[in-house]
Amino acid sequence: MASHTPTSVYRLQVGPGFTLTDAAATVDYLHRLGVGAAYLSPILTAAPGSTHGYDVVDPTEVSPPLGGEPARRELAATLSGHGMGLVVDIVPNHMSVAVPAANPWWWDVLRHGPQSPYARFFDIDFEAGPLLVPVLADDGDGGAAALAELSLDGEQLAYHEHRFPLAPGTRHSGDDADAVHQRQHYRLVSWRRGTAELNYRRFFDISDLAAVRVEDPEVFAATHAEILRWADAGELTGLRVDHPDGLTDPGGYVRRLRAAFDGWIVVEKILGAEEALPASWPVDGTTGYDALREVCGVFIDPAGEQPLTRLAAAMGTDPDFERVEADSRAEVAETTLVAEVRRIAALLPDIPAERARPAVAALLAVFPVYRSYLPEGMSWWQQAVCEASRRAPDYVDVLAAIDHRVHAEPAGDLARRIQQTSGMVVAKGTEDTAFYRHTRFIALNEVGGAPERFGLDVAGFHERAALREAAWPHSMTTLSTHDTKRSEDVRARLAVLSEIPEDFGAAVRRWTGRCGIEEPALNLLAWQTLVGVWPISEPRLRGYLEKAAKESGLRTSWTDPDPRFEEHVRSWPERVLDDADLSADVAAFVARIRDAGWSNALGQKLVQLTEPGIPDVYQGSELWELSLVDPDNRRPVDFTVREALLERLEHGWRPDVDVSGAAKLHVIRQALHLRASRPLTGYRPLTPVGPAAEHALAFARGERWEVVTIATRLPLGLAASGGWRDTAVPLPAGSGGWSDLLTGRALAPTQEYEPTLAFLGEVLDRYPVALLVRR
Repeated sequence: MASHTPTSVYRLQVGPGFTLTDAAATVDYLHRLGVGAAYLSPILTAAPGSTHGYDVVDPTEVSPPLGGEPARRELAATLSGHGMGLVVDIVPNHMSVAVPAANPWWWDVLRHGPQSPYARFFDIDFEAGPLLVPVLADDGDGGAAALAELSLDGEQLAYHEHRFPLAPGTRHSGDDADAVHQRQHYRLVSWRRGTAELNYRRFFDISDLAAVRVEDPEVFAATHAEILRWADAGELTGLRVDHPDGLTDPGGYVRRLRAAFDGWIVVEKILGAEEALPASWPVDGTTGYDALREVCGVFIDPAGEQPLTRLAAAMGTDPDFERVEADSRAEVAETTLVAEVRRIAALLPDIPAERARPAVAALLAVFPVYRSYLPEGMSWWQQAVCEASRRAPDYVDVLAAIDHRVHAEPAGDLARRIQQTSGMVVAKGTEDTAFYRHTRFIALNEVGGAPERFGLDVAGFHERAALREAAWPHSMTTLSTHDTKRSEDVRARLAVLSEIPEDFGAAVRRWTGRCGIEEPALNLLAWQTLVGVWPISEPRLRGYLEKAAKESGLRTSWTDPDPRFEEHVRSWPERVLDDADLSADVAAFVARIRDAGWSNALGQKLVQLTEPGIPDVYQGSELWELSLVDPDNRRPVDFTVREALLERLEHGWRPDVDVSGAAKLHVIRQALHLRASRPLTGYRPLTPVGPAAEHALAFARGERWEVVTIATRLPLGLAASGGWRDTAVPLPAGSGGWSDLLTGRALAPTQEYEPTLAFLGEVLDRYPVALLVRR
């Protein structure tokens, strides 16, 4: 392992309620847990009131609400004193422009237009006219009435709480606000026009986040100077790069970043099931969504696919994910991201817009991966062109013209814009739309997930893990992040449903008959969610369902709300939880699967912590953590409770697997300390033998295969089949006996250099997992 690579990382979500000073206060706990580096969400100055930091307004300073530079130095010193590193999340793709005065670069661009020294910093098409700023209210009049509400406030144009600068010399005595507005380098327009005709690139469909041109060396230097100063001071171990797919040239960006920073670099690249990170990128790997898909997938029973598919169809939802995904992506390309589609079509001036736009939309909707990195990813590009031609035969000639121009200029504007936008369409169409419409089995509907593939068999898991060890041994692995749709422990419990799909189907029919949601996809999602997170408060469940209903766009949406349906959804948690008999029925079902969920959770975690890659532990997830999509997964963490349990573990306590979650803390502590004490290199699949062999996942790591991980899978099926009986895992041969770091017990010795059989009925009698080390 390179000296700059942490042994593990622990993600901390800093914000106004948990500052850098608060983070420093957790360092001793993290050190005792065995963590190699603290891993922070963005800490540069963000938009006023930001709770997450991804809306940076000033990349030249540490956020004052987080404690500023003094707090950062304090944290860096505290980590160094404990022999730990610091990893920071950075956002090179975009900056917040929601409050123009908070962003000095954007403010200057609004004031001086193309003449601003910062005009080149943002991806703005000034040739299309004044910069469009979509902030005006619109009651169907295109924002006309809102224009009458503009006023002048000194050298600023005011619209309610919004303020915008005036270009020098554009306010004359006696002028009204509208006349002054017309002289500016920008135009305030209806918020609805942000979808249809922006002339600056944004982050996905968020008009308040303007894209930054870090491909320009001057812009790169200005946006990275502060973080590279920390690196030069020896106070930075690694960087997590947010959303590289939005950049003009991701490969060029990471090469420039690597030239300036020799630490650990991982990129938030969502890989398809058959996709690999471009080999030319000088980074250590991804942020781990590929590993998440594989680890969670191997704990899912493939036998549950057909019964759950039949249930989804019977409940009135479309169980065909590929069809739902195709429709969702097409809808996003034609509506939410139509401004981007029009901007690409404008690069085809010889093709009529009424033909260019549909062809571009059809192409963007069918990419098999988020982005084709040309010319390396030309095979993905060709697949997209062929599929678009099949689905949109009326535009084959336009698609052929686009294909010809991209081949001729793979680094040209047309190819670049399509590549930047395809990832937006995939993310919005798949993650934020299809995952809320296709609700057959939501444990699969995760960032980087592949719902059309019902889990992953053991052989497939071993193949992927060995490939990571060979190609990207320092890539991050993760199970929960600030972006996951649901936490690892929710997915672990939901995985149990794949073992009892018929029973779950009967329960859903029964519950729906008593208190269903009238939209079928949301109804099925709601019952799975309730089972996955039970017990949950009404406000948390209500907030989640409101977001899910709007994201799916089936009956309501963020831009076209249906008040009656939204009230129906808002009232559902109260109606369910106040129904004593219904609540008791749900609770009884959860009680039946709870222990199996805990088994899956411990199995997932131990596998993730010991497989190839650098493991990430998301804040708070060292105990059972049943969280949903943000903002639910950013709730405060009670470190006091965790420290108290950790202290007991340090005194030799080996907790039961119970509601406290201390068993998970125990597994994490032992695995992280093991990783910190020795390099876990290599990967060797181990093949269980015996009647329950399919219920065990095992592998060996280390220079002499001296560390072995064993995890239980499909625990309900295991119990139903009679348990482990004489099932065993043959351990690697070699001198010395074996002991389990979790129970402290030694395995019975065998002849030297002969394999020891780890009989699972004995090894896994206390915990559903084992972490064996050769003595």
